Amino acid sequence: MPAHNTIFTEPLTAEAFAPFGQVIQTENADHYPINLGMTERFHDLARIELEGDGARPLISIFRGRPYALPLDLLMMERHPLGSQAFFPLTGHPWLVIVAQDNRGEPTRLRAFRPVAGQGVNIAINVWHGVLTPLERTSEFLVVDRGGDGDNLEEHHFKHPWTIVADRRE
Repeated sequence: MPAHNTIFTEPLTAEAFAPFGQVIQTENADHYPINLGMTERFHDLARIELEGDGARPLISIFRGRPYALPLDLLMMERHPLGSQAFFPLTGHPWLVIVAQDNRGEPTRLRAFRPVAGQGVNIAINVWHGVLTPLERTSEFLVVDRGGDGDNLEEHHFKHPWTIVADRRE
């Protein structure tokens, strides 16, 4: 039988996610009133990174079909020329799967389960899983990099990793 790796989901916190980027949320964020006091601006929530010739920020909406747990993770990707931010436009559950780099390959994988109102900004060149909504088709506001150059690297696992719900869920 091939080697099989299991990852349990864990809550998304700013501290736990810090090696991979930033958590986008209003909780504990700098904020101030604008528009004659009728709007609260939560300011500078993520560090957008853009590298390379002709780099420019893109704002897109991704619509992802749902996955179910347990999930066999077959591949991860990273973007060497730009960060990639995801903010859900619905309150449906989703996962953020990230990994450290070991000589060009993902290692020490983690699967975070955001709560409603949390998004992430995945830092430049960080390994991450594909968009992973759970239960229902979901839309996400995505800020990433456009411009010249190859900004996608994929890694296909020889043996899949299995993502399962945290034992407490």
